[in-house]
Amino acid sequence: MNIYEALRESHDAQRELCANLLASAPDVNTRKQLFKSLKVELEAHAAAEERFLYSPMLMEDAGLSISRHALAEHHEMEELMEELTTNDPTVQGWLTRAKALCDKVNHHLDEEEKVFFQLSGKILSDTQKIKLAKEYLADYKRLKIKYSN
Repeated sequence: MNIYEALRESHDAQRELCANLLASAPDVNTRKQLFKSLKVELEAHAAAEERFLYSPMLMEDAGLSISRHALAEHHEMEELMEELTTNDPTVQGWLTRAKALCDKVNHHLDEEEKVFFQLSGKILSDTQKIKLAKEYLADYKRLKIKYSN
């Protein structure tokens, strides 16, 4: 498995969790649980991805600008998650903010898969892609446990 295959598994999970959250009934417990699952997925994925894909790309002149852009989008999603975490899912506007988060997530994932993966695929060697996948997956799994507690 290479880094892109590993990342796409999490990307698919993020898309599904967003769709489920936005389609959920206004039951506070259901929405809280769906949001918590999405938040854990996003946080674990972002941290491991930044360490094992963005970091190596930041070391390359050709990868600097696109990596900075991706990091900025992670930060924007983090701020939206913080806002959603501090508000009750039944409060007016919560679902609108959740939609804004999911729109940002879907935009980021599409851009990453269509642009970032293409560029980084030209910069990283096949050996690096496999090594980075192993490191990413180990850290991602560790972080999912950490953020779930």
